[in-house]
Amino acid sequence: MINKKEIFPSKFQKEYSKSVAYFSMEFAIDQALKTYSGGLGFLAGSHMRSAHELNQNLIGVGILWKFGYYEQQRNTDNSLRVFFREQMYSFLIDTEIRFQINIKNRPVWVATYYLPSNVFGSAPMFFMTTDTDGNDEWARSISYHLYDKDPEIKAAQCMLLGIGGATFLDKSSLLPEIYHFNEAHAVSAVFYFISQNQTLDQIKNKVVFTTHTPEEAGNEKHDFGFLNNLGFFCGLNLNMVAELSAVRNNVFNHTLAALRFAKRANGVSKLHGEVSRQMWGKETGICKIGHITNAQNSKYWTDDILESFRKKGKAQEIAGRKKELKKELFKVVADQVGKIFDPEKLTIVWARRFAAYKRPDLITRDIERFEKLMKTGKVQIIWAGKPYPYDFGAIDTFNRLYYLSHLHKNMAVLTGYELALSKLMKDGSDVWLNNPVVTREASGTSGMTAAMNGSINLTTYDGWVCEFSNNENSFIAPVAKANNDYERDVLDMNNILDLIENEIIPKYYDKPKKWNEMVLNSMNDVSPFFDSDRMADEYYKIMYNPK
Repeated sequence: MINKKEIFPSKFQKEYSKSVAYFSMEFAIDQALKTYSGGLGFLAGSHMRSAHELNQNLIGVGILWKFGYYEQQRNTDNSLRVFFREQMYSFLIDTEIRFQINIKNRPVWVATYYLPSNVFGSAPMFFMTTDTDGNDEWARSISYHLYDKDPEIKAAQCMLLGIGGATFLDKSSLLPEIYHFNEAHAVSAVFYFISQNQTLDQIKNKVVFTTHTPEEAGNEKHDFGFLNNLGFFCGLNLNMVAELSAVRNNVFNHTLAALRFAKRANGVSKLHGEVSRQMWGKETGICKIGHITNAQNSKYWTDDILESFRKKGKAQEIAGRKKELKKELFKVVADQVGKIFDPEKLTIVWARRFAAYKRPDLITRDIERFEKLMKTGKVQIIWAGKPYPYDFGAIDTFNRLYYLSHLHKNMAVLTGYELALSKLMKDGSDVWLNNPVVTREASGTSGMTAAMNGSINLTTYDGWVCEFSNNENSFIAPVAKANNDYERDVLDMNNILDLIENEIIPKYYDKPKKWNEMVLNSMNDVSPFFDSDRMADEYYKIMYNPK
């Protein structure tokens, strides 16, 4: 059973003493724990690490995914293979707290496991699973796959996180003063609160909400009747639920509901806060939307030797260390794709979740220009990232890039993009390429950890970079002014290739002192504002315990 004295320190920092439960569908805590898919998880993992380092009274609540997200492998023809493997974790502790929640008119057993703070240096974490005794295969499968492709299972996963998480906190005597929903996946917890005779004022006084989606169309929606049949609304009066949640045309919008039930909400960058207020500003009954810019845990991500050189202002030594780190990354390149990369050569990396708006293949779309660039021999380019396992368009893009790489000994496409490979790629890159459609990237955090490790951002002007980038620390593509998507993509592609050919390559090879100064500027400018210690502190000051 849970022993609070074992979970928490004897005393919290005074400014962080209010108790908080942080609900998230995914957490990237450590390479060994497969409870994440991409940026949302990376962000949540860094938050949990900083909460621990700052001695905050905060716990994480998530789901223990039996098969994780997926393991990214290759088929015999080297096309992407989606592989699911049961994950086993001896470092998790059974809390022995088991309870039932009703899903689809049937009782479903939930078991809970505990990750102590001292295992990976995180806040105390609690993970729920339906893969437990007493459940049939359908009920067990709710916690099998992160973001299951079956709409019914995926909605049930939201119920497990929201209703299940709130129920667990009730039964564990870990009731927090604040419930923080990281995205709207856990909004069903609100209906559990109402079913327990809590008033709307009581609920609004303890719920805060972080939104990550900068387009209304991208926010999760479901048919109202579909969710009711699953038991999403905990048997409450449907007219009341519809009125409270602003259901229209029989559609339940998870984000809109969360905005109506929370006492305050935030976007995840200054720009995203502005976009969110414009997007939802016409709605009535929603809470105030501010912003807290995402950040990453520098203690976890930053190479210690690079950081020591940064603090001493030793730009030349940073350059030397980067070449050592490039060699480590290039061992993986050689192992995976049989190519020997040169640590003296300019190395560009594109690595993040494969999604259409992130445009992973953008610089290859003018194939003649791209091939001309590659034939100069002055650049090495590496791609990596996981498409959603059933996003066949993104998988096709991944495969086409891999087949294109056969034509160039200085181009590689890697598999297995998880925390460990991500760290190697931040360490071993000279330039971190980021080219999402502008305003589509709420924040983006991979460029932060790249900058912490001496990699210069080459980026469109979106998300967090609007608060970071200048001509002294990064290469910024001008915002494309276009009449349609095709014209916009062509302009962005040409602007990025112009920067590579006309600014980046000449500066790297012909002006190494200027290059090293730019690397140092980038490292200095990303620290300390984009360290998640600042972010975790702001959540307490702005969201949990505002004056």
